[in-house]
Amino acid sequence: MKSGFFRSSAAWMAAFIGACMLCGLAGAAPRAELWPRWTAHDESSAQSVDHDPWTAFLERYVVKFPDGVNRVRYASVSSDDRARLGKYIDTLASTDITRYSRVEQRAFWINLYNALTVRLIIDHRPVSSIRDIDISPGLFAFGPWDKKLIKVEGEELSLNDIEHRILRPIWKDPRIHYAVNCASIGCPDLMPVAYTADNSERLLDEGARTYVNHPRGVSAKNGELVVSSIYHWFREDFGGSEAGVLEHLRRFANHDTRALLDRYGEIGAHRYDWSLNDA
Repeated sequence: MKSGFFRSSAAWMAAFIGACMLCGLAGAAPRAELWPRWTAHDESSAQSVDHDPWTAFLERYVVKFPDGVNRVRYASVSSDDRARLGKYIDTLASTDITRYSRVEQRAFWINLYNALTVRLIIDHRPVSSIRDIDISPGLFAFGPWDKKLIKVEGEELSLNDIEHRILRPIWKDPRIHYAVNCASIGCPDLMPVAYTADNSERLLDEGARTYVNHPRGVSAKNGELVVSSIYHWFREDFGGSEAGVLEHLRRFANHDTRALLDRYGEIGAHRYDWSLNDA
């Protein structure tokens, strides 16, 4: 029996549980729901945010493994670098980001999300998965995603706020999913350099190509096409249908990946590895 993403009740249940754990809510991954307060921006502004401290941290601790996955040397982070990371996050928190241009804002929110996530892992080590950091409020919440972690312009923010109420609804760009990193093997790579106004477009495309053409993104198993669960959980961002997902994948596919997509023609299953991206 063919049913697109799902071929059995077991597959449906696995996806349901994965989505619950992803977002900290029972039932479905978070929808993009705009927080209007963060739509303010100033395209005439020439201000820029200094992300060099974050780049220095990433260059020191992000390592590409032979399997093509970027991992983080969490255990090796020195006390000095931990303090520098905290200072960088504090600097972002004190930034009046609504006075900046859109391109500066996008880099700001991506870097803030990733820096907060890395600090979460460092602060709660040892953990085998980010899901083990069960600090979100609420009876049915999982993981750290709904915990208010920082205050920007007087507003308390969680990781879910940054991703699903700011980045996704404002930019409406599926490549955002390749930029924000949830500290898991199944997630798109944490880049070894900070996003900036100048490099964001290049990094977004690079992140998309790297992930789509890695087995985490697209592979074949047991005679069917297998894709990352990201393309199911957030299907609305990838065209809203299986056809939309396949079109998106073809946009970034290399020759071998495109051959897989053409051979199978439909998605048979999806998967995600929540193991910590620990080096």
